[in-house]
Amino acid sequence: MAESIPDFISGYVSGVAGIIIGSPLDIIKVRLQSSLSASPSAVSTAPSSTAQTARNEVRSFTTIGSLVRGSAAPIMGYGALNALLFVSYNRSLALLSSPTDIPGSASSLWKVWTAGAFGGLTCFLVSTPTELVKCQAQLEKYRSSWDITKHIWKKRGVVGFYHGGVVTGVRDAVGYGFYFWAYEGSKAYFASQTPTGHLSNLSLLTAGGIAGCVTWASIYPLDVIKTLVQTDELRAKKSSSPLLSSIAPKATSAAGTWTVTKEAYKRGGMEVFFRGFWACMARAFIVNAITFFTYEFMMEKFREHEAGGIGADVKGIVGDTV
Repeated sequence: MAESIPDFISGYVSGVAGIIIGSPLDIIKVRLQSSLSASPSAVSTAPSSTAQTARNEVRSFTTIGSLVRGSAAPIMGYGALNALLFVSYNRSLALLSSPTDIPGSASSLWKVWTAGAFGGLTCFLVSTPTELVKCQAQLEKYRSSWDITKHIWKKRGVVGFYHGGVVTGVRDAVGYGFYFWAYEGSKAYFASQTPTGHLSNLSLLTAGGIAGCVTWASIYPLDVIKTLVQTDELRAKKSSSPLLSSIAPKATSAAGTWTVTKEAYKRGGMEVFFRGFWACMARAFIVNAITFFTYEFMMEKFREHEAGGIGADVKGIVGDTV
């Protein structure tokens, strides 16, 4: 238990850092994903089209509060999610690994992917309600995360917070598998390019950014579907479209998710599953570069003070009380 505390604290702090840095781009991504056009031809993933839409969204950031809209839920939830993710990943990898494993080898990276996927699955209980509240808060201009949380609780209870849970769970398992796979693979590559195998700060930042982009590229359509499912009710209220009205009451299970997917494809083709892709790539590189760098920095500080100081104090306290 005690050895997991540095993982937990480092994961929590790095998760919060990533959310704060990436909030404005995340708002743009969610709004692009959820804005199903009435005309299929209007749905485009071309960089110029996405950039124009993104510029329109940027103009909507009129206050400091609008830059971090919907961040309250992720700061509380995603910090815990990231902490749980790193603890689960590291414990799983420790069980799967053997002393003969070669860092960066195919067999080693397969174990990394498996441990990351398991870590993603363990986050399900936290990630689904966090994502639900965040997405809805980012579309609602006049309701806070707390207002939306109270509304969901009053209307559907605990079950309401797991709306879109199936697609979120699949997204997290696949995504976090590639997340750690890409990060460890990138680190191994950069280390092989130096005589000492030492990784510079720039290498760590780059590896984190690459991991973020690889992850989101691998699961982006799933994330779009998740956003459509979790914001179906809001979109139904804001649109007179029979399509959106018909989707909203059905998207409450795996079957409902499939219904949303089919209807979205019918309405916008494959392009609809890549709306906001470029905004997401920009956010992914920046946020995950910061997230992994912060995590590595925190873990290094714990290691440096293992014999005395912060790390030892934390472990000592936990060891006396657990």
